[in-house]
Amino acid sequence: MYMIWFLLVFALFVSGCPRPGRPLPPRHRDTVLTENVMAVRYTIQAGAFAVMDNAVLLTDTLRNQGLEAVYYVDKDKLYKVRFGDFSDWASAEQYAEDVKARGIITDYFIVQPQVEPVREPRRRIRGIRRSLVADAQRFIGTPYRWGGTQPCGFDCSGLTMTVYRLNGIVLPRTSAEQFNHGRSVSKRRLQPGDLVFFRTTDSRRISHVGLYIGDGRFIHAPGRGRYVQEASLSDSFYTKTFAGARTYLR
Repeated sequence: MYMIWFLLVFALFVSGCPRPGRPLPPRHRDTVLTENVMAVRYTIQAGAFAVMDNAVLLTDTLRNQGLEAVYYVDKDKLYKVRFGDFSDWASAEQYAEDVKARGIITDYFIVQPQVEPVREPRRRIRGIRRSLVADAQRFIGTPYRWGGTQPCGFDCSGLTMTVYRLNGIVLPRTSAEQFNHGRSVSKRRLQPGDLVFFRTTDSRRISHVGLYIGDGRFIHAPGRGRYVQEASLSDSFYTKTFAGARTYLR
């Protein structure tokens, strides 16, 4: 069963608080991730609400205190607020107790990663790929927001980073950094869940990214005043600006 505990952890680093945890050690042979990609680990859940506004209020409160917090809709239809990424249960609990002692939260519980040895890697990867596509589709219609990594608005790399974090995989924040991670894959070998990159400006830098969903199509946050939507790689604009693709799964 692939990892489904995860959260939308965004690239807002802790300010004024000790940094939680360290990067993961080198991956074992049973991993399904490429070598320079990390998995989300233990995290803290500070609330679960039937009303979205309550989750937004708590999330904003946590962020105003310098905590990396996010809310998302879980399968049980509750809006859950989580923050942090820790290497073990003890460090997550200590951090949560510190936050509670400061009066920022009143209660919490630790969410642990559901990591299993990968006995059937190909089957596991297929499941993760399906989940990546399903989560990206869930955000179709969300407005573009420059620098955005929230359900109320995404920019292109914020969208792809969020979808991968929902599936327990940590990617860098910007499209250029995401391009520099993972393993290069040709357009004809693209699989659902891989990322496609574009040079949409006059410069040679990577400036746009989308998540491939199959049949020559991808989901992306196209720009100001527009919404997360599907597009085709065969569209003349994307054919002309296509810069390459990356996979983060073996």
